[in-house]
Amino acid sequence: MRGDYQQLVDEISAALGAPATLEDRDFGLIAFGAHEGDDDEVMDPVRTRSILQRRSSAAVRAWFEAFGIARAKTALRIPPDPAAGVFKGRICLPVRHRGIVHGYVWLLDDGHLTDLELGGRGAPPDPRIAQAMETAARIGELLADEARAGSELADLLRELLVARPGEQPAAAAALRDALRDSLRFTPGAPLTLVAVLPWDTSDTDAAPPPSLPGLLAACALPAGGGPEDGAVVGADEPEPTAHHGRTGPATRPPVPALAALVRLRSSGAPAPAHTVAEHLLRSPRAGSGPAEGQAPRGGRGGGSGHPPPPRPAAAGIGAATRELTDLPAAWREALDAARAAHAEPRLGPITRWDAIGAYRMLTALPGTAPDPAIGPLLAPAHAELARTAEVFLDCAGQASRTAQVLGIHRQTLYYRLGRVEKLTGLDLGDGEHRLLLHMALKAARL
Repeated sequence: MRGDYQQLVDEISAALGAPATLEDRDFGLIAFGAHEGDDDEVMDPVRTRSILQRRSSAAVRAWFEAFGIARAKTALRIPPDPAAGVFKGRICLPVRHRGIVHGYVWLLDDGHLTDLELGGRGAPPDPRIAQAMETAARIGELLADEARAGSELADLLRELLVARPGEQPAAAAALRDALRDSLRFTPGAPLTLVAVLPWDTSDTDAAPPPSLPGLLAACALPAGGGPEDGAVVGADEPEPTAHHGRTGPATRPPVPALAALVRLRSSGAPAPAHTVAEHLLRSPRAGSGPAEGQAPRGGRGGGSGHPPPPRPAAAGIGAATRELTDLPAAWREALDAARAAHAEPRLGPITRWDAIGAYRMLTALPGTAPDPAIGPLLAPAHAELARTAEVFLDCAGQASRTAQVLGIHRQTLYYRLGRVEKLTGLDLGDGEHRLLLHMALKAARL
């Protein structure tokens, strides 16, 4: 399929004598034509970043969409704007199928296409543009077919991940058959799941994630969605639980996450999953806001009435498996890893479940209210004290190391720790009290 796109892009480049790129409607790079000559003369920064990063930034996307490319049915011209990094003008060919835009072909204009008639307003297009638009329509048909296949696989993956235990074998068999029919999967090949949290699902008509090597299927799920305790959660159904169907006091709907099924080269080689995660994290749909219950590192929530600031999305990778019936467990692992990475920046932005340490236990805890002893410490007014206590415990209670990390005098550290003990009633010289405080502070950010 990728080779078909490349051939069609090359046809357009040859017809118009200009280097072309093909992007999906989320501005993910699919194919690009050859650029002759020195790069600094042929391309501009926007084109260079698009090819090197295989995606345009959200700012670039907004800049181009302001010209109406998502509504265009014919070719349109985009003028250069050096301030935006667009040093060369472009001709945009909307890639449509049955009225739906699936992507864009971009042609760099170094001046030789300036007088080319694009059509519209009663004027017929130049025959070369007409030919290019016909090729773009063929691309649109291929993208539409791929989107339909991806939608079917996404539905089957979602059904498996939210199925009750007794329903999982049948759901796994249906997904296995669909993957085999799509020629994208060989039974017995190692698989894993990538979770991206949070994932913006507000645009229900948005294209599926870009096709990437190893990416078999992807679907959006609530971060709390899972089949434990007989609770089946649909992709669009809010639930009152905080994690994996466990009961807790929260009543907010779970934050959507993306589940991406990835084929690995071997069970011990997660590199394809890392590559898919990196590309998905660059999507404009990744990182739409803070995760459920997420509080900033310094403040930890605490009823200030102000929502915590958005944080970048994080991705987690579950354990590899060769059995599709194991995917629900791999999904829970991937989601736990993503939640841990989202809460603890030192783990992210991409981490594996087997690398999150104590968070393997913390993410499995019920989503209950904080322990009463540390409740006062989580108030915004005591954010610095909470951070001091957590760093002190992270440093295994070593005062000199803690003071160095925080950049404060040891006497200041002792003063703060004394206030922590008074607020919580805990004795920081007691091992069990330290354990309670440490776990509670870590869990508060999940």
